[in-house]
Amino acid sequence: MEEILKNLKFDANGLIPVIIQDDKTSKVLTLCYMNKEALLKTLSDGFVYVFRRSQGRLMLKGETSGHTQKVKAVFIDCEGKSMLIKVEQKVAACHAGYFTCYYRGLSKSGDIEITDKKVFDPERTYK
Repeated sequence: MEEILKNLKFDANGLIPVIIQDDKTSKVLTLCYMNKEALLKTLSDGFVYVFRRSQGRLMLKGETSGHTQKVKAVFIDCEGKSMLIKVEQKVAACHAGYFTCYYRGLSKSGDIEITDKKVFDPERTYK
């Protein structure tokens, strides 16, 4: 575990951006941030933990919804400034109900379009 920490450059806030990608489909699911504690817990438990900047705390991805991300592979970029984690996604990565947080695309005319179908209804799930 110390080897990976030596090769990473956390920012001034102690965070590193992490791209989460579905192992089966190769879809990018989300971009999150990890501090050292989140990274070490992710590596030891085998499920993605993130640092919630808005709440100032460590969180298991999917702790509220149950839509967890099981780690399949971990990669570090060439400069050690970001990471890529391939996961087995349970249900959906996006709290809005989509498999990926990147469900909106830009059309040729410059309009934002929904490009995916919802895989769950967050209104029914969290009430």
